[in-house]
Amino acid sequence: MSQQRLLLVDGMAILFRAYFATSFTGSIRRTSAGVPVNAVHGFVRYFMDAISKFDPTHVICCWDMGSKTFRTEQYDGYKSNRPDAPEDLIPQFELVKEVVASFNVPNLGIEGYEADDCIGTLSMMFKDQADIVIVTGDHDMLQLVDDRVSVAIMKKGIGNYMVYTPAVLLEERQLTPLQIIDLKGLMGDTSDNYPGVKGIGEKTALKLILEHGSIEGLLANLDAVSKTIRAKIEADLDMLHLSRDLATIRRDAPLAAELAACGWCYEREMVLSKFEELEFRSLVSLIS
Repeated sequence: MSQQRLLLVDGMAILFRAYFATSFTGSIRRTSAGVPVNAVHGFVRYFMDAISKFDPTHVICCWDMGSKTFRTEQYDGYKSNRPDAPEDLIPQFELVKEVVASFNVPNLGIEGYEADDCIGTLSMMFKDQADIVIVTGDHDMLQLVDDRVSVAIMKKGIGNYMVYTPAVLLEERQLTPLQIIDLKGLMGDTSDNYPGVKGIGEKTALKLILEHGSIEGLLANLDAVSKTIRAKIEADLDMLHLSRDLATIRRDAPLAAELAACGWCYEREMVLSKFEELEFRSLVSLIS
């Protein structure tokens, strides 16, 4: 029996990418009834490219389920800097899930958790049964890399990925997957809007983690760091721990899933009728 490979798709990351890759021209693709479909159309192209590139035996697509999560309860400011989704994108959230479902691919999400947590949990659940490839644009996911889990970060254009294994991560960034979390704890994350330690940027954070191995190692050796840095860390200890917690992708979200239920196998007629409804004639050639 050939090795099973599970593709975990970060639906939100790909949908947003597809929306912004096409909307900057100012003309949004719509059906003849006026329904905006540019993001869904782009999503299908990215999705089918990932399928042909990674050749999975199983596929699951994960979604955020609204902006309120356990992280926003922990920290009011979490992602509060994010603008609202563009008006043209809102109706496409449901449409894209219908398209994914037409391929017989499960759409998974859990109230109160982010898609990242679903992906972290699924990779934990299934890595003994399958090799796992996570397709995303989100570098936070690099903390999930291990011997059975690769993270394929989407680059500009369709078909370009940087695939991270533990060895690639170490070579490119000198970091282990767990150190990604500690790095975020120190430097914070402007896109998710949590601060880390005030006055410590990426360069200093990286240097500290490389020298001390972890936040614990750093805190145990505060005498060894410069007075200025020590003062910054001591002044912001609570935020350091909170930021690290916010950066940690959960791997124990209350999610029920079975590998057998997500085999990659679709009925062409089902997909075709969905494509027809959305007027995706140019995409028909992507489905065999």
